[in-house]
Amino acid sequence: MKKVIMILCVLLTGMASINAQDKEESEKGGFKKENLFTGGSISAGFSNNSVLLGGNPVFGYSLTDWIDAGLVLNYTYTTYRDYNFVFNDKLRQTVFGGGAFLKLYPVRFLFVQGQFEHNFLKQKFIPAAGVTQVYNSEASSFLLGAGYATGRFGKGGPPFFYLSVMFDLIGDINSPYTDGYGRVIPIVRGGIQVPLFQGSKNK
Repeated sequence: MKKVIMILCVLLTGMASINAQDKEESEKGGFKKENLFTGGSISAGFSNNSVLLGGNPVFGYSLTDWIDAGLVLNYTYTTYRDYNFVFNDKLRQTVFGGGAFLKLYPVRFLFVQGQFEHNFLKQKFIPAAGVTQVYNSEASSFLLGAGYATGRFGKGGPPFFYLSVMFDLIGDINSPYTDGYGRVIPIVRGGIQVPLFQGSKNK
């Protein structure tokens, strides 16, 4: 937890520093709707005994030419059927939650991201013979990582794609970002960011 607090302090300090540099511009324009953006990513995976479907829509605001902040929603549905040990045992898991993120772009095509999330998990174990069991849990996560963007050209620029790798620094055993042994696993996400109200700033 101390690491998380320290990282949050560093991110907030960095954001305050850059915001101070852009103070004059902000005072002139204030809130600008063309700085709003949306986007996100979708997940899909299929095999002979499992299916994974999910999505991570985002909605945010470009604070400066080098900082994005926003909100993210998470939804993932996974189903698994056991063919190896007990035929037709099934496990279904639903993850739903959300949080807030901050992205810093030192250059146009690279970014560092910090993201706090709180997720709710529901697992349903359906044995071929026996009683169905349902488990509910929840966990907070602080994700930190970096990524590549195809080109972010400041506030209100054109849409771009991104790919990131992050890790959950809290590592709660109930986190969807840990394995069955409580070990943190990498989170790989790819998606698109689409600025809203493009062109309005030129009118």
